[in-house]
Amino acid sequence: MTFTLSQRAQKLTSSAIREILKVTERPEVISFAGGLPSPDTFPVERLREHTQRVLQETPTAALQYGPTEGYMALREWIAARHSSSASNVLVTTGSQQGLDLLGKVLIDTASRVLVETPTYLGALQAFSMCEPQFVSVPSDENGPVSASLAELARDARFMYCLPNFQNPTGRRIPLERRQQLVDIAANQGLLLLEDDPYGALSYSGDALPTMHSMNPDQVVHMGSFSKVLAPGLRVGYVIAPQSLHRKLVQAKQAADLHTPSFTQRIVYESIKDGFLDEHIPTIRKLYGERCTAMLSAMSRYFPAGVQWNRPEGGMFIWVTLPMGMDSTKLLERAIAANVAFVPGAPFFANNPQANTLRLSFVTVPPDKIETGVKILGSLLEST
Repeated sequence: MTFTLSQRAQKLTSSAIREILKVTERPEVISFAGGLPSPDTFPVERLREHTQRVLQETPTAALQYGPTEGYMALREWIAARHSSSASNVLVTTGSQQGLDLLGKVLIDTASRVLVETPTYLGALQAFSMCEPQFVSVPSDENGPVSASLAELARDARFMYCLPNFQNPTGRRIPLERRQQLVDIAANQGLLLLEDDPYGALSYSGDALPTMHSMNPDQVVHMGSFSKVLAPGLRVGYVIAPQSLHRKLVQAKQAADLHTPSFTQRIVYESIKDGFLDEHIPTIRKLYGERCTAMLSAMSRYFPAGVQWNRPEGGMFIWVTLPMGMDSTKLLERAIAANVAFVPGAPFFANNPQANTLRLSFVTVPPDKIETGVKILGSLLEST
């Protein structure tokens, strides 16, 4: 059978991370590649209990079609958490769907879209479907440089950023910089998309105000239960101004009608009594310990000339190799030695830096972190 793909489909590419994850399915591979939450943090018994409760108490509603906007009780919980209104909340099938819907609603072909340098690969993949012109905002260890945003904002549809423990760099935008970005966006009439799946994962438990809280009329906030409950539930959300919210609802109707009623109700029943406030500290503790283990091993085994950040939360460490080194070639040798990571180049919308890579530590116990980092150090020494 012959068929013709659309020009848009012909331009699709596979996620570099998803391709690498196929390799990491081998049990002998120590994987620092996937940005997956640790299964050690999944509250299995609680989810089992509340799954049974949903089926016992509201089986018909849980198994029936539901409103596109989402289960009202869950929307109200999300709104209260963010000092917003349920009428601004759209429950999505994972926060990745939020990116997809926002791209469809906001981007025309060749629209200018501002992104951090580097930025989340999944966002680039979602937005690329709509064929924008990506504009990379110069960024430092504190996130997007404010002065650069002022220069680049003209005629841009939006700026996309992850303010908390960014994927891939692990950096967090300080409070002063957040306020600067919000003020510049307001002056320029620029919409900000604030993607925040990692905000609760500060190792010390401290939190910074969201940019959405600084200007809810001009900042769209995206969140997810994947990193704090379980990713297999595929429940995320978007909080948007009313005019944009209506269009997102219409786009979601065309995409999947609604996020599964069943999983939404399981999430709500599991969290409605304050469970997350008890559960998240255990995630922070585990991730903080594994981050410390990796940083300690890197300081012992990585050679001079290799640089990395020291994240205060989240799941990632960003590594910069000496100029001239290519992390993709290093990956080939690492996989042969049963260690995996993600090369940094795919995280750049423009001018990819081949001498960068991302390490994720949260799914790997400390003894394997030690072994894997030692192997990487040996490979770097011999390069």
